[in-house]
Amino acid sequence: MYQKLTIVGNLGSDPEMRYTPSGQAVTNFRVATNRKWVGNDGQPQEETTWFRVTVWGKQAETCNQYLSKGRQVLVEGRLKPEINIWTGQDGKPHGSYEVTAYEIKFLGGRGGESGGSYSNSGPGAPAEDPGLTEDEIPF
Repeated sequence: MYQKLTIVGNLGSDPEMRYTPSGQAVTNFRVATNRKWVGNDGQPQEETTWFRVTVWGKQAETCNQYLSKGRQVLVEGRLKPEINIWTGQDGKPHGSYEVTAYEIKFLGGRGGESGGSYSNSGPGAPAEDPGLTEDEIPF
């Protein structure tokens, strides 16, 4: 069986990185995706879905270094069977989904340039070194 989830959205907060007791880097951040449409009544509608993203290894360090709140990213990974549900300030129930990332693509770089792509062969596995020097990173 195989599962792959692709989302494109904006970071809702700055990434938070920590290290496991074995020294493995892990970074967490939240991504919001938005969907807009016109309802049957002709009124504009909007829906926001939140994803909690976990990134491992060298890729986690890169995400922590270059991503920040508001930055647009493409995340490819697998959906974990955990849903976090809470009641918002508006009194409505809200939820977020847990994603373990295999690949992160930085979109909408500074000055309109496209960003880089960093992949991981799986959760907990070390990411391949993209081979870029700091001067070659396009943002």
